Amino acid sequence: MRDTHPQPVYLADYQPPPFLIEDVALTFRLHPRATRVLSQIRFRANPAAGPGHDLRLDGEELRLISASLNGEACAVQPDSAGLTIPATDLPDGTFDWQAEVEISPEGNTALEGLYMSKGMYCTQCEAEGFRKITFYPDRPDVMAPFRVRIESELPVLLSNGNPVATGPGWA
Repeated sequence: MRDTHPQPVYLADYQPPPFLIEDVALTFRLHPRATRVLSQIRFRANPAAGPGHDLRLDGEELRLISASLNGEACAVQPDSAGLTIPATDLPDGTFDWQAEVEISPEGNTALEGLYMSKGMYCTQCEAEGFRKITFYPDRPDVMAPFRVRIESELPVLLSNGNPVATGPGWA
């Protein structure tokens, strides 16, 4: 749980994110108590940050099922606020981070990330709520294009953005 009295962040202390995100693909397999979130995030080093940084991904109330870099399984141990991949373990150049996590929208009462309200799945991710959906560098200055797939037997599946395709049980 985050500190209820967060410390101020001053512009003078700002550091650019060490990695930029080229794109994000998410798949949600909805279930009230055990939603699976599959994420694939394409990273590249941020030239403004300089070389040799660890990759820190924020994550809260996530159960890690699997993780890989460029399709190769990697052993990472999440802590209470996320996980870190040492710079020495990161591939050179652009690379893909894939993770599968399990979350409980029904048990999420923080009104951040993916939660349920009156039987409806809802999300609230600004400014730092995405860390309750999957491991991610959850900062307001980290921007990326997203492709989202929702899988469920619910009668209506709706996500922000332009619908690309739908079928029985997915959108």
